[in-house]
Amino acid sequence: MNTSYKDLLKQREALEQQINEARRRELSAAVAQVRDLIAEYGLSQQDVFPSGRSGRVSSASGTKVAPKYRNPATGQTWTGRGKAPKWIQNEDREKFAI
Repeated sequence: MNTSYKDLLKQREALEQQINEARRRELSAAVAQVRDLIAEYGLSQQDVFPSGRSGRVSSASGTKVAPKYRNPATGQTWTGRGKAPKWIQNEDREKFAI
């Protein structure tokens, strides 16, 4: 196999075009199939994409939490979530509780 770099680049470009075309065709077919199913069963947007909490990340994700522990020497706090800070590692957490 003695293919040059330029030849390989041309082959990659041709493959990428084929991949994009195949993806576009398959997506078009998938969307058509979904539309047919929605029409056949009379589904609404709420039926297909419920706004309930099941299977979704909670809206509280990433919100601030009140600290549970305080280092009396420095005043640093820790919520009890994630990796414990060095000042509380291998210590009885009860004595740091707020």
